[in-house]
Amino acid sequence: MASSTPHCAAAAVAGVLVVLAALSLHGATAQLCETYYDNTCPDAYTISEAGAHRRPQGCDGSILLDGVPAKINSEKGAIPNNGSARGYPVVDKVKAALEAACPGVVSCADILALAAEISVELSGGPKWGVLLGRLDGVSADINGANNLPAPFENLITVLQGKFKAVGLNNVDLVALSGAHTFGRAQCLNVAQGMTDRLYNFSGTNRPDPTLDPAYRAFLSQRCPKNRNENALNDLDPTTPDTFDKNYYNNLEVHRGFLISDQELKSSPQAQGTAAPIVDQFARSQDAFFKSFAQSIMINMGEHSHERPYQRRSPLQLQKG
Repeated sequence: MASSTPHCAAAAVAGVLVVLAALSLHGATAQLCETYYDNTCPDAYTISEAGAHRRPQGCDGSILLDGVPAKINSEKGAIPNNGSARGYPVVDKVKAALEAACPGVVSCADILALAAEISVELSGGPKWGVLLGRLDGVSADINGANNLPAPFENLITVLQGKFKAVGLNNVDLVALSGAHTFGRAQCLNVAQGMTDRLYNFSGTNRPDPTLDPAYRAFLSQRCPKNRNENALNDLDPTTPDTFDKNYYNNLEVHRGFLISDQELKSSPQAQGTAAPIVDQFARSQDAFFKSFAQSIMINMGEHSHERPYQRRSPLQLQKG
C-alpha cells in the first residue's frame, strides 16, 4: 500500500456499526481469499490480533479517509458514523505494526476485516476465516454511509428493504443485528426525536409500550430528559462485553435498547418473519454463531465487493 506514514487515516466502528456499517462496502474488486497474505505477510493475522485486544470493529476502508475540501467528503461525518465511530488509535496501532513487519502490503480495509473477526472472537464469539485481498480506495461515499440502517427505522418498510437491496435476507438481518450483543450507544439514540423511547415515543408524550418498565426506569436514570445526550449505554445490559446470545434473550423480554432492535421481535410485521429467527437464536447460541459467521463471512462478503464503484487504487492518506 502506498502511503506516506504508517497509519491508516482511520477508524474502528463501535456498537451498532460493528457490522451494519459494512452495508456500505464498495470496492474490493479482486477475488477475496483467506490465504491472500500467506506469502507476502504470513503473520498478518497474529500481528493484527496482538494490536487489537482493545475492541476494534470492522468497516470498509473508505471510512478511514479524512475529508479533503473539493476531493473527499468523508464518511466519518455521515450521520450514522459521526459520534459513533471510535477506536482510531487502535487501528493505527495495528497498521503501524503491520507496516513494520510487511511494509506496503496489508491494506487498511483488510485490517478492519481482520479486526472485526478478532474482536468478536476475543469477546467469546465465533471464529471465521477472513476473506482477504481488499483494495483501499481514494474516494468516499457519504450518501451510502448516510443510508445505513438507523436506530429508529421500522422493520418491514425500511430495515428489510435496506438489507434486501444488498442481497441479504431476514436471517442475515437478525444475525448481523446480533452484533449489538456488545458495544455502546449514546442516550440520543433512545431519548431524542424519532429515537425517543423514554419520554415521547412517536409523538405520544408517553414511553414506548414495548419497553420493559424496569428497563425503562433504568434507562431514564442513565438518560434524563433533555440531558446527557452523549452518555454511553450498553446495548446489551446483561453481558455488555461478551459476544453471546443474550441480545436475543433481551429482545424476548422487551429489553432491546434501540427501536430497530426491538422491532425484530415486537413489530407486527416481524411475526412469521424476523421474530421466529430471534426465538431460535435466543434458544441456541450455536445457531446464532453459525448464522452470524455465514452472514458476515459469506453472504455480506460476496455482495459487498461487487458493488459498482471504482476502488482500485492504494489508499492515500489524507489529513483534512
